[in-house]
Amino acid sequence: MTPEGGTRMQRTWRRFWPYYVLLLPGIVFFILFKYVPMGGIIIAFKEYKLGQGILGSDWAGLKWFRILFGDSGFWIAFRNTIIISFYKLIFGFPAPIVLAIMLNEVANGWFKRTIQTIVYFPHFLSWVVLGGILITILSPTTGLVSWFGAKGSPLASPEHFRSLLVWSGIWKEAGWNTIIYLAAIAGINPEMYEAARIDGASRWKLIRHITLPSIAGTIVVMLILRTGYIMQAGFDQIYILYNPVVYSVADILDTYVYRNGLTIGRFAFATAAGLFQSAAGLLLLIFANWSAKRISNQGLW
Repeated sequence: MTPEGGTRMQRTWRRFWPYYVLLLPGIVFFILFKYVPMGGIIIAFKEYKLGQGILGSDWAGLKWFRILFGDSGFWIAFRNTIIISFYKLIFGFPAPIVLAIMLNEVANGWFKRTIQTIVYFPHFLSWVVLGGILITILSPTTGLVSWFGAKGSPLASPEHFRSLLVWSGIWKEAGWNTIIYLAAIAGINPEMYEAARIDGASRWKLIRHITLPSIAGTIVVMLILRTGYIMQAGFDQIYILYNPVVYSVADILDTYVYRNGLTIGRFAFATAAGLFQSAAGLLLLIFANWSAKRISNQGLW
């Protein structure tokens, strides 16, 4: 105890209580919608029936996991999830970094703000809207591709579907993701650029030797977080755009579980698949953080 101020914890609370109040809605959100629902994991090990509830349903052990891993469709969806996520990581992750650096090099403020507004806008549209636009544009009868004599939609082509997924995803999210990198670039000391210019450094050398090294920590953190989502290749996008013709290359774990679990009431099966996805994502996140610490001595923890 201090003579007049109470304990250190009490003094800290009196000083920073407005910040704790601001944190409260976020804490409540995570508790209610992230941690409390984790109790439902037990459904994956039960013969769950809505009428009996979670606790009243019979114990099933690993039954649903055996069914899941014994289905060839699951392994097709698992392969597609890894491939699509890998493509999005290779081509989609660098896109906002490149775009942020390009925007940072624009000197005209009005032009820069205009471009930012244009590239941000697709983020605020749902995949229902953007999917409808893509389906219309790529229609072989009424879309733009009909002008070039296309006889079929690329969305119905297993050879082109994954490429369309990747590039449409970049179109939608790359602009919005530049905000983080632009903020990191804004924090770079301008004197570093001035000193380099005095030494005769070109714009490319400024980017290579100042900009990129200065935002490397941000890039590593974002890459680690992105790695944790490899098992989730984008349900909304794929569900809107895919069709039975491209199931062999487009069906991912989320859409597989939706069709084979939720739509026919097999909630225990869907929970088992979701638990597998979460566990695999956690392991990937831990591995990515360990690798980043080994390579660059930077990580989330």
